[in-house]
Amino acid sequence: MTSELAPLLRALAFAAHKHRDQRRKDAEASPYINHPIALADVLVNEGGITEVEVLCAALLHDTVEDTDTTPQELARAFGARIAGIVAEVTDDKTLAKAERKRLQVEHAATISREAKLVKLADKICNLRDVAARPPAEWDLARRREYFEWAKSVVERLRGVHPRLEAAFDAAYAARPR
Repeated sequence: MTSELAPLLRALAFAAHKHRDQRRKDAEASPYINHPIALADVLVNEGGITEVEVLCAALLHDTVEDTDTTPQELARAFGARIAGIVAEVTDDKTLAKAERKRLQVEHAATISREAKLVKLADKICNLRDVAARPPAEWDLARRREYFEWAKSVVERLRGVHPRLEAAFDAAYAARPR
């Protein structure tokens, strides 16, 4: 059992180190690491997911996109499988934001089951955060727009995990009015 958990703890330590100087955009400027931890928590405690590779990918999901981490570094540290899942949920930051958002919707249906689980947990956590602790500079229209876009991504993930989809639907029901 201990050896099964070792990669998970390494991923948590790696993500904590990589995100150590980052903060969320909420008014409290919460530590960024709370976000990947929340994904892993949703997967385990709401989805019953115990696959270590999926949980590691959830903890690492923003490292390539939002830090100086390279895909090769992730592959060396965690293997090709985990790095591949992370790659599937990583936006290309060289593209304009609107294009990245469009591509998330377009590609959602074609990613692996494991990547769909991570993406679904990410959208659940983001909706909960936007509803309860929105980015300080986001007005009501921007929050509503985010909810609608997230829903369009998740509609393309449907069928992967009914319990997590129900958790998303509950989070979506709290959308700003």
